[in-house]
Amino acid sequence: MADVENPAIVNGLSVDVEDWFQVGAFENVIERGEWDGIKTRVENNIDRVLDLFAEADVHATFFTLGWVAKRHPAMVRRIAEAGHELASHGFDHARVFTFDRPTFAEDIRKAREIIEDCSGQKVTGYRAPSFSIDQRTPWAFMELAEQGYAYSSSVAPIVHDHYGWPEAPRFAFKPIPWAEIVEIPVATAMLGGRRVAAGGGGFFRVLPYAFSRWAIRQVNRRDQRPAVFYFHPWEVDPDQPRVPNAPMRSKLRHYTGLEQMAGKLRDLVHEFRWGRMDMVAHREAAKAVELDGDSSSEGIAA
Repeated sequence: MADVENPAIVNGLSVDVEDWFQVGAFENVIERGEWDGIKTRVENNIDRVLDLFAEADVHATFFTLGWVAKRHPAMVRRIAEAGHELASHGFDHARVFTFDRPTFAEDIRKAREIIEDCSGQKVTGYRAPSFSIDQRTPWAFMELAEQGYAYSSSVAPIVHDHYGWPEAPRFAFKPIPWAEIVEIPVATAMLGGRRVAAGGGGFFRVLPYAFSRWAIRQVNRRDQRPAVFYFHPWEVDPDQPRVPNAPMRSKLRHYTGLEQMAGKLRDLVHEFRWGRMDMVAHREAAKAVELDGDSSSEGIAA
């Protein structure tokens, strides 16, 4: 049952569409040159996700790799035909800080063109692989704005060993004063005066469901803002291949909680109100603050 105490708040539901072998956890053991020879599982997993969303009567945004869209155009069309938003996740999951501006420009241009051709939708949203827009890439938002993107959801405003921009605001902000583009960060909650990640991914799989319920309710009730949640299609696939030569830490991050993920997602999509990220961005634009050098006075936690 949806959270009736906040009927006006619709949270942002998103899926980062990449396959099991394209994740950051395995980037040092599975080379991009090997990808074409690996059997993909993303299409079957997306069908499971679409069924789950249809059961709950919710719509979401699918931030899709151009690499995946190019190889699975029928899957992309099914996502669009079901009423979901298609958005860009870049071409092949390279992190933004590995580019310079010209190569980033080409990456997002190529991915967008492929996704639009496959879906028949105009792509207006972008999510950086591994939330890799941060203080090192001030030009990324400028390039997105110049290419006509309406919003980004590319910032994790926390400290983390894999990603993070802890100085960024927790909620919608305008990274460029002269542009209309809005950044909608992934959800965080406050615990003991410190920020904690609360927007999905491995945190959702590893921690009890009660934590996510508490965190989203805090964002909706105390902050009176929508929470942005994300997950990956490979997270509903406990039978995916194992990578024996991956570091133990990477294997723990990737495989822990896969068996419980589908059930937890079912609980989540039924308990709260959810919508597409383009809708959330449109509603949040009026509340977006302008980015400055001291964006938040709240504490930061890993």
